[in-house]
Amino acid sequence: MKSKVVTMDEVLDKFQDGQTIMFGDWHGELTAEEIISGMLDKGIKDIHAIAVSGGMPDQGLGRLICEHRVKSLATTHIGLNPAARDQMFAGELEVEFVPQGTFAERIRCGGAGLGGCLTPTGIGTDIEKGKQKLTINGREYLLELPMRADIALIKAWRADTAGNIQFRLTGRATNSYMAFAADFVIAEVEELVQTGEIGPDEVDIAAPVIDMVYVRIGEKKPLCPMWQRAKAKAEGGR
Repeated sequence: MKSKVVTMDEVLDKFQDGQTIMFGDWHGELTAEEIISGMLDKGIKDIHAIAVSGGMPDQGLGRLICEHRVKSLATTHIGLNPAARDQMFAGELEVEFVPQGTFAERIRCGGAGLGGCLTPTGIGTDIEKGKQKLTINGREYLLELPMRADIALIKAWRADTAGNIQFRLTGRATNSYMAFAADFVIAEVEELVQTGEIGPDEVDIAAPVIDMVYVRIGEKKPLCPMWQRAKAKAEGGR
């Protein structure tokens, strides 16, 4: 069976300015940090991001936001990233807030080829603006449209050379369903094993869904400039 294990250069060839990219993480944790470092080095910009949050300035998607590489963001909240907040208020980052359950369901619909989902969440709030409403059995629902991406960038514990993926504990988070809602799926993993070493009942995402596997080599990521300044200020005040 053909190996899906690739180099960083091969991964970065898939990224272009202006793409819609899903970032499978959990508020900056559980993220494909080395690939994000590569995206920063390559200068990828104008990203339309889909992620559960804006990350943190020194972690995950937050590093790209901090460097003004993200044009728009569909997310559940940005409270952990002051860079995202400041850019949103300055009109530099377009943010669509999506209730977390709706966020997951819209992506699931995108992966399943469905036309959307109906939910009462958001009725009577700003969330309903511009959306179609339907009444079923006397109750109002919003029609929420599916979300898909050009690339899903996910992080997993391990993979085999064929591309079968296994998560560890909460590592599945949003990584587990974003992989089904993108045209191309890249997984950054901590450990690589031979095909057959991950048992059938241990496979969380089967090989046909995964297009590329990049094995993390443990490079230290650079601090975001915002964090560097804050760190220097804190150390100077001691």
